Amino acid sequence: MIRSERTRRAAVAVLRVLAVTAAYYAAGGLGLIREVSVHGAVVTPLWPPTGIALGALIYLGLSAWPGIALGSLLVVATLSGSVTPSTFAVVAGNTAAPVCSYLILRRAGFRKELDRLRDGVMLVFLGALAGMVVSATVGAGMLVVDGKLPLSGFWPVWAAWWSGDAMGVLVVTPLLLVLRRLRMPRTTDRWIEASALLVVSVVVSLVATRSSLAMIYLVFPLLIWAALRFQLAGSAPCALLVSVLAAIAGTEGVGPFEGQTILHVMVNLAVLNGCVALTALLLAALVTEQSNIRHRIERACEELAEVVDHLAPGRAAAAWPSRPDDELDSH
Repeated sequence: MIRSERTRRAAVAVLRVLAVTAAYYAAGGLGLIREVSVHGAVVTPLWPPTGIALGALIYLGLSAWPGIALGSLLVVATLSGSVTPSTFAVVAGNTAAPVCSYLILRRAGFRKELDRLRDGVMLVFLGALAGMVVSATVGAGMLVVDGKLPLSGFWPVWAAWWSGDAMGVLVVTPLLLVLRRLRMPRTTDRWIEASALLVVSVVVSLVATRSSLAMIYLVFPLLIWAALRFQLAGSAPCALLVSVLAAIAGTEGVGPFEGQTILHVMVNLAVLNGCVALTALLLAALVTEQSNIRHRIERACEELAEVVDHLAPGRAAAAWPSRPDDELDSH
């Protein structure tokens, strides 16, 4: 019995590692569809595997790191066409970055429910912006060491690498965290509003990212609507949609990105996607926190009302009935 239980646990652990590997590799393939070259280095404006990696660590713990490492090895080997010592260094950086982010978030008291404003702030500044410094530094540094990148190109490549990894965390990880507790709207009105939000999101995002006019700001009222009405379940998919369509428009050089150099496109995409993710994540966390506070206050009022009702004079009189008048007179 003990041996079979150990075998079952080992099999489950192996399957989890393989699932993380497959998800990381598939996300890497999607990210490379829109790859760009900065000083000869291949980077992406949005790198989904970092979001997959951090989400897997938050759900599964440190036991997910072998899957991240294996998935990163497959992606880097596929991209470069060979496996060299530098490949393992880049893989180590890609694995260490989400692990560091996870450890920092755990130490800071991060909750995966994202039901507090502080959780959203921690995910943005500790999980994405701070943690992804590791992978960008190792990746750009190894390109310089291998002679594939001149020293003058280190910081542009580092910035592009860091922004792509950070955007992957900001856009993909919240979506993964909300999928586990996602519930479909029950009432007809919510279904209608959710369907309207979906249609409007697609239309507005296409117009904002494809129009040559300065209409990119149209996405922010959309994100506010999604966060106020559906919290993270609405704002996270909207942020992903906007970021993906913006990345496609940027790599194609259309809409607000027309006539810009690759470096300018990467900078503008990083600023746009960062603002979109910040708005969606922080506003949704704030609305959720306020909603939870209101529910706790309502429950406290209900409990207080029950206590007051239990101690009301009417109940005391009922519990101690008065004596008849004739009985009182006899005494």
